[in-house]
Amino acid sequence: MGGKDKGLLELNGKPLWQHVAQRLEPQVASVMISANRNLDIYRASGLTVVADSLGDFPGPLAGMLAVLQQSHGEWFLFCPCDTPHVPANLVARLQEKRKHAPAVWVHDGERDHPAIALLHRDILPHLQAYLARGERRVMVFMREMGGHSVDFSDVKSAFANVNTPEDLAHWQEKP
Repeated sequence: MGGKDKGLLELNGKPLWQHVAQRLEPQVASVMISANRNLDIYRASGLTVVADSLGDFPGPLAGMLAVLQQSHGEWFLFCPCDTPHVPANLVARLQEKRKHAPAVWVHDGERDHPAIALLHRDILPHLQAYLARGERRVMVFMREMGGHSVDFSDVKSAFANVNTPEDLAHWQEKP
C-alpha cells in the first residue's frame, strides 16, 4: 500500500479498521486497537489504543503481546484491519471448535490466517519467551502452544485481505 497505514485506508467511505471493529463489536466485550503509528487518529475513536511494548515493530505477535500485557480478561480475539468482511459468528465458531486449545485460528479452506485468532491469557509467558528468542513466525508459535485451525471454508471470502490498491478497489461499492 505504498507505506500507508492500511487501517486508515477508506473502504466505502470509512477506514478499514472501522469495518473490522463494527463486525467484532457485537461478538466481544470490548474492542481495542493495536497500532504503532497515527495513534492520535485511532485514539479519536474513543477506543483503547495499544502500541507494541517491544521496539523495532517485530510483527503481529508483538501486537498480541502488548494487548495481553496491557489488558485484563481471559480470552482475546485478534483480527487484522485488512479483513473487513469477517463473519458475524467468528468468535462463536472459534469458541465452539476450540476444544481445550489455548489458541485457535481461521483456516479458509485453502490457507491459514493465524493473525485471526482466539488466544487464552495463559500463553503470555510463552509468547514473551518466544519473542525474546528472536522468533517472529505466528504459525510456528500457535502450533507450539498446541493450537489448531478452525475450518471456515464455507465463508472463505470473509477472510479476503486488502493488501493492494487493486484489492481495495475490488471491494469498493459501485455507485
